[in-house]
Amino acid sequence: MGARAAEAGRPQLSEDAAAYVRSMIMSGQWRPGDSVRPEAVGQALGISATPAREALHVLRVEGFLELLPRRGFQVAPLTGQDVRDLFEAHALISGELAARAAVRATPDELDELDALHHELLAAAYRKDLALLEEKNHAFHRLINLVAGARKITWVLTLTGRYIPTRFYSEIEGWPQATLHDHSRILEGLRAQDAEAARAAMRDHIANAGDLLARQFDRRAADEQHSA
Repeated sequence: MGARAAEAGRPQLSEDAAAYVRSMIMSGQWRPGDSVRPEAVGQALGISATPAREALHVLRVEGFLELLPRRGFQVAPLTGQDVRDLFEAHALISGELAARAAVRATPDELDELDALHHELLAAAYRKDLALLEEKNHAFHRLINLVAGARKITWVLTLTGRYIPTRFYSEIEGWPQATLHDHSRILEGLRAQDAEAARAAMRDHIANAGDLLARQFDRRAADEQHSA
């Protein structure tokens, strides 16, 4: 019975492992050429190597990893422009959801978004970066729910796989940009201005991608200079 339960839960474990590895690569924690061993991924997540290995094969197909003979998996090349492109795709879909939320949001939902924004401000003031990331996620999730577009939200989850869910707070300039950008998004939502909300959200996501991409650009320049 236990073996069957473990087998049934393996797809989720594999998805969790894939999400972890994507996040480590997209955040720049793991760099091109770094070795990625399924045993190490499994140990980091408290799972066996089998679902971790399945996840690495998925990421090889997606282009995040390479599988080299006798060397195993390693992080594939990833440029700043690659990062910008992934965030741009996410930004376009997020913008559409924000536009729909602008014409659907109730006063109570707008008040809840305001409350989340003020919690973001408080977390930033206290430099509680973990809470800042948590409230940022809740802010975006609520907008997506208010949009009432399940199929578009589903597509967003597909592009969201390639957007790191952690480490935002470690990106230089991200906390400050987030507070400013969220204010613009709220203005568009409160005004029931779909196009303003769309533009604000699109700019916000693209801006976050650009901040992250700059880290990749600087690293590539440093490596080229030292070569």
